Amino acid sequence: MRHLAHGIDRFQREIFPDRAGLFARLATSHRPGTLFIGCSDARVVPELITQTEPGELFVVRTAGNLVPAYAPGDDDGVAAGIEYAVAVLGVRDIVVCGHSACGAMTALAEGHDLSGAPAVARWLRYADASRARAAAAEAGGDVDVLVRENVSAQLANLATHPSVARALAQGSVRLHGWVFDIRTGTVADVADVADVADGPAPALAA
Repeated sequence: MRHLAHGIDRFQREIFPDRAGLFARLATSHRPGTLFIGCSDARVVPELITQTEPGELFVVRTAGNLVPAYAPGDDDGVAAGIEYAVAVLGVRDIVVCGHSACGAMTALAEGHDLSGAPAVARWLRYADASRARAAAAEAGGDVDVLVRENVSAQLANLATHPSVARALAQGSVRLHGWVFDIRTGTVADVADVADVADGPAPALAA
């Protein structure tokens, strides 16, 4: 924990003073333009990858960047975060971002024994559609393929949430699917985002 304390001290001494005006505005205003749904993996840092300032991203992180499909009466933190971002904050874009070497997708693709982590095993059932997509592509054991198919499947799940469905129908929100490659630092669009979103996402710079 000592390095975290040192980090806080450095933030307060060296970083915060230069951005005091930004934080003064943020103290009374919270209007992020993008909901970023990413993996809990510590190697994937949304603000670093996108080079965004505090207040620009509303971030929801889950193991495997999984988004359970909407189920009436089955409220959870993920559903609440999505609803708040869309219905209350009025985000204009939603990104579901997978990444290379994802532990959750690797466990599924390689059939790891998760008997010692039953909560993880139950959570990963939300990737059943992702596995079916990869199997249909005859690449069920390919982690990279499963990562991409999982992003597409989670976008489909995202669109079942009433707040998102309404915003899509009104044309007030766009969905985007990305895959971040840890080794190269590149971010690629998932090709079939257009199947869910209102038109394809814009191409990303290499």
